[in-house]
Amino acid sequence: MKTMNKSICYFALGHACVDWAQSAIPALLPYFIANYGLSYQEAASLVFANVLLSSVLQPIFGYYSDKVSLPWFIPLGPVFCGLSITMIGFASSYWTMFAAATICGLGSALFHPEAALLAGRIAKTRKGQAMSIFSVGGNAGFAIGPIVAGFCAYTLGIRSLALFGVVNAAAAIAIAREIPEAIRAALPASRPPETKDLPGRPKAAPRNDWPSFGRLSVAIFARSLGFTLSNTFIPIFWVSVLAATPRQGTMALSLLFALGALFTYCGGLVADRAGFVPVLRGAFLLMVPAMFFLVNSENVLSASLLLVPVAIALFLPYSPVVVLGQKYLGKNAGFASGVTLGLSTTIGGIFAPVAGWVADRWGLAAALQILWIAGIAGCAAAFTLKEPKG
Repeated sequence: MKTMNKSICYFALGHACVDWAQSAIPALLPYFIANYGLSYQEAASLVFANVLLSSVLQPIFGYYSDKVSLPWFIPLGPVFCGLSITMIGFASSYWTMFAAATICGLGSALFHPEAALLAGRIAKTRKGQAMSIFSVGGNAGFAIGPIVAGFCAYTLGIRSLALFGVVNAAAAIAIAREIPEAIRAALPASRPPETKDLPGRPKAAPRNDWPSFGRLSVAIFARSLGFTLSNTFIPIFWVSVLAATPRQGTMALSLLFALGALFTYCGGLVADRAGFVPVLRGAFLLMVPAMFFLVNSENVLSASLLLVPVAIALFLPYSPVVVLGQKYLGKNAGFASGVTLGLSTTIGGIFAPVAGWVADRWGLAAALQILWIAGIAGCAAAFTLKEPKG
């Protein structure tokens, strides 16, 4: 258990380093709009660049991690993400920023499937708790990233974003040193069991439940819209709709993810006791009214208070979604990790430019109505799922 906690804490550190870099990009959008004259659509396209490769490659890397272990991807991911934010700080053109955001997506795709798969194997029977610890690292990164990126851009100067590259490189070295011990801890769980549950009855082999995984993917897609569009547009919403300052917009995003870290951890603990599907259903039931009132709020105070139920709806099901995916696809847990983690945090970004296009023409508040509509779709999908056995 001590080895499990130690290794998973290192993976959580890597998760934080990947996601603080990813969260820096949306936090910098008001700066780019003000200083580089970008439109909403151009700014949102940077988020699209970030998620494009990540969305495509995470399932592919996850599929191959089921066949060939690639644990060195785990420290490599933070290195790519740190490098990308450093490049943005020194970019001289929009397309350089676009390329840098794409590299960040590549780093995310390298890290998430292999790290989640190895964390799940180390955890053995306490998957909800282990995945919560792992996921809290990511949400802590999302909370810290906007603050650091905003401080770098508005106080130290945009080139100080090189801090992300330095920190991520140091963390990658520490994680690389932990990998051999993590592999040893995971080895017994990664081998097919040779024992029998009952005399004369071999233990059932893992199987894939593709219909359930397909329905889960609908719920993941709905949550991803809420997650990614909130991540992309909350700082801009605070500035352009609520008449707040850019710093207040950055702090709102950090508050959302700070709350997210807490509720992510709670989600795993609750799911271990109450079941993974009930947590998913409850979160989507809350997402619909929370998002509706947020995108139709008219002052900073009410919007800030609404970040609490929004955080519960978006982050409480984060760990349960990953574990459900691994359980539904028992024979391809790595692929499931790639899809669930990839879709959970990136697929909504593909629609960010579309939302930006709508915002340029009819206003940001109108574009963000999709958030509570997505909640309805996710809720419908969640109530078709059954708790997996085993």
